[in-house]
Amino acid sequence: MQRPVVIGLILLIVGNLFSAFYDVSIKWLPDDANASTFLLVRQISSVFMLLPVWLYSQRPMTTHISVHLWRANIGSVGALFLIIGLMALPLATVSSLFYSAPLMIILMGYFFLRERITVAQTICTGLGFVGILIILRPSEMNWYGIAVLFSAFTFAVNQLALKKVPNAEHPVLTLMLYNLLGIPATLVIAAFQGIEGLSWELVGVALLSNAFLLVYHWFCVLAYRKAQASDIAIAEYTGLLFIVFLGWLLFDEWLDNLSWLGAALIVLPSLCLPWLGSLLSKSTPKVADTLTGK
Repeated sequence: MQRPVVIGLILLIVGNLFSAFYDVSIKWLPDDANASTFLLVRQISSVFMLLPVWLYSQRPMTTHISVHLWRANIGSVGALFLIIGLMALPLATVSSLFYSAPLMIILMGYFFLRERITVAQTICTGLGFVGILIILRPSEMNWYGIAVLFSAFTFAVNQLALKKVPNAEHPVLTLMLYNLLGIPATLVIAAFQGIEGLSWELVGVALLSNAFLLVYHWFCVLAYRKAQASDIAIAEYTGLLFIVFLGWLLFDEWLDNLSWLGAALIVLPSLCLPWLGSLLSKSTPKVADTLTGK
């Protein structure tokens, strides 16, 4: 496996640990919390948290404001749907649904960015998708589950859109614009729903979850710039392990036997991807020799 791919995988795995912390923090919101109000507070606080870093980095600017505006508005809607799902569903269910995003990333990377998909990647993503269906149990699908699936789709679109941003652009600028440019859309949604449940407790949770999310996005920016999306997106599945562990540790949630099977189908293929890719690449010439009679 090439060095940039290895580095990208490591960065993405570490980032997913902080993503799991973010999911957990949503569970600590007050009972009267409003999803759009929380998102608005989180976005505003993130801009203030990133501002000193942006100033320290000599105020980097962008020439791709349209890409950032597109990502920010899609991200705001997707984040709102994810928060709604996290407030209503168990962590494991939300995470299982959200980890359909790597499959979407690989497929959209192939169709829209013309990225190469290997046989090994196809097998691993297929098994991961089957694992997600096993954990989800489609018969139990509800509107909250659909909201999380839509959030996964917006996440996949945003990750692929990073490929349109030059590698030379400073990551802190990408993160700050992602939150800053999304505030107007979130403000409209919050005004429509009504700004309710605003409290110091909500602000505290927003600051904590925002810190986790900013670290996660930082690692994502670095990872997806290091390697093409289809090579490292499979590492997103490892976040499910972190969620299962934190759900058990903090909320006494645990997977049943069937769910463990689904989790194995999601995680193990991604861990075996380098070995599987090497095995298939070695076997392909042998098959070709057999067909040609050489």
